[in-house]
Amino acid sequence: MITADAIHTQKDNATYICSRGGHYVLTVKANQPGLLRRCRALPWTQVRATSTLDTAHGRRVRRTIKVAAAPEILDFPHAVQVAQIRRTRTIAGKKTVEVVYVITSMPPGEAPPTQIATWVQGHWGIENKLHSVRDVVFDEDRSTVRTGNAPRVMATLRSTAISLLRLAGLDDIATATRHHARDATRPAKLLLTC
Repeated sequence: MITADAIHTQKDNATYICSRGGHYVLTVKANQPGLLRRCRALPWTQVRATSTLDTAHGRRVRRTIKVAAAPEILDFPHAVQVAQIRRTRTIAGKKTVEVVYVITSMPPGEAPPTQIATWVQGHWGIENKLHSVRDVVFDEDRSTVRTGNAPRVMATLRSTAISLLRLAGLDDIATATRHHARDATRPAKLLLTC
């Protein structure tokens, strides 16, 4: 099962994944305007919803998922189901609503709505714990390292640093990075103890 951001929601990617015996769950966003428009146009009011409520971390998040068979009008290879996921988040009395569409090649018997929601939430867990940390704490998007293997090497070093800090039980990567930067022996000790 491959889960991917909207940038990877491409027909060639879906075809390749399925040709290799895999399945996908792909996010549909504005980079595929026709596909997004077709997903939005489905009769969602007629589809039964499943909801969960999460009240951790000082916020209240209700996730509601509706899943329908993917009609041929979606015109996307191997798409079997399409889901509408609505996240209603309340933090300090302020409510925000986000609606996301995903498509999957998995049939309903193997991927009921709760399983699709779990895959999507798991994907964003990875995004929040690694990619956003690399983007925000290490300012990866503004890196001037752009030639040869150097970008890949730097990305690997950043991911390794994040993983080592997490293995040491540190959740606030920004604070942990500053702490280790203040004393040149701390990173070496971290490498030797993890």
